[in-house]
Amino acid sequence: MNLVVQGHKVETRALKDLATLTGSEGIGRLGNNAFRLIGAQPHPDLEAYCETHQLDFAFVPEDRHLKDFRLFVTDMDSTLISIECIDEIADMQGLKTEVAAITEAAMRGELDFRESLSRRVALLEGLPEEALGRVFQERLRLNPGAETLMAGLKQAGIVTVLVSGGFTYFTERLQKQLGFDYAVANQLEIRAGKLTGKVKGDVIDGEAKRHTLQLVRKHHGFPPESVIAAGDGANDLPMLSEAGIGIAYHAKPVVRKQATHAISHAGLDGILRLFA
Repeated sequence: MNLVVQGHKVETRALKDLATLTGSEGIGRLGNNAFRLIGAQPHPDLEAYCETHQLDFAFVPEDRHLKDFRLFVTDMDSTLISIECIDEIADMQGLKTEVAAITEAAMRGELDFRESLSRRVALLEGLPEEALGRVFQERLRLNPGAETLMAGLKQAGIVTVLVSGGFTYFTERLQKQLGFDYAVANQLEIRAGKLTGKVKGDVIDGEAKRHTLQLVRKHHGFPPESVIAAGDGANDLPMLSEAGIGIAYHAKPVVRKQATHAISHAGLDGILRLFA
């Protein structure tokens, strides 16, 4: 088994300590601040050491590579991008603090997602549609490594899906910008150029995310073990559990505990380095 170690900065001393701790047979470089410890073994102090030194770690079979995967499914808000779009939209109404508190509770799993979405969207009633454009142009930023991740996935021939409890206004634009094969999200109801405070059609919650993953996987005939999914909130857990590899990206504790892998310090391109 190999141990992949990565982070914002990986010190040589930390690598040597980890090699000793895990009985590694050698160290290979995977990229900037990303390394593979060959033949590493689990150790009870490993997690605490990595947490203290702000390092991500993951045990990966030495024969597991990116070419073994066929489908990648990711959340949008706070995973692919650095913001929660609905919080920034609410800021246009002077309601960011109130809406963000509801968002945070839902992402921690303390509040039903459908209920939280309904409450938050209702607060947006009367907001001009142009506010969505302002959020996209002025506030939306990709998380570090997003473009590198997408390029690597495309090069490997992996089908990509963006599925979000956010809104189609943003997923459609990101799909075009980054080249996702599929994009699914909630649609805000707009009348006379203003948000009505309601969502049109079915709500994309955790179970809808799982169902989307299943539909695309079965449509292409991919086995479950060939799927990678990434997310940060409690509503991502159903799709993470449905994937062969479920990655908690800079995620809430409840998600990190249940995912197969966690990336809390590296960028999104760290997903590629897991299976380099």
